[in-house]
Amino acid sequence: HKFPQYRRSKALDWIFCQRDLGLNPDKIAVMGESAGGGNAARLALTARDRKEVPLAAQILIYPMLDDRTGSTIKVPDFIGALLWTPQANQYGWSSFLGMPAGIDDAPPEAVPSRQKDLSGLPPTFIGVGALDLFVFEDTEYARRLIEAGVPTKLLVSPGAYHGFDQLAPDADISKEFAAAQISALRSAFK
Repeated sequence: HKFPQYRRSKALDWIFCQRDLGLNPDKIAVMGESAGGGNAARLALTARDRKEVPLAAQILIYPMLDDRTGSTIKVPDFIGALLWTPQANQYGWSSFLGMPAGIDDAPPEAVPSRQKDLSGLPPTFIGVGALDLFVFEDTEYARRLIEAGVPTKLLVSPGAYHGFDQLAPDADISKEFAAAQISALRSAFK
C-alpha cells in the first residue's frame, strides 16, 4: 500500500470561508494531541504548501511526528514505558501508512519529521512530557522549526508521560501544561 496524497482539507476550507458567521480568516489555528498533533502538523504543512489558507498558529500537544521512533530510532527503556510504547507506535504508524514504520521510502507528506523544509509554517507551540515516547522527535522538530525561522515555543514537562494531563488533570504539572496551551492560543489570536 502506498500512502494516498493529501487532498484538500474541506474542514479548513470551510472555516476559512465562514466570514458570515463572524469568523476571522486571519485567526485560524490548528491543534491536536498525540496522533491528532501529527495530523495538525500535516495540515499546517499542507496549508503552507497550497498557500490557500493562512494559519495563525499550530498547537501540537505531544504530537506523533516521526514513524521511525521506536522502530529504526531506539529510545532509552524508561522513555515511552507508560501508555504509548515503541511497539504501539510501530503498530500505529504501520497501520496509518499502510507499510512498515521506519522504512526508508515512507512518504514525507505523511510524516512531518521527514519533511525537509519547515520554513513558512505558522508560530508553533509544542508541549510534551520528558518521559513521553515522543519527547526526542518533538524536541528535534522544535529545533528544526527554530532553525527554519518559525517562532516556536517548546515545553517539556519533567517526569510527565504520554497523556499525563488527561489522566491527572488536577496535578500541578497538568495545570501548568494546560495554561501554556491556552497562553499559546491567546498569543495566536492577538
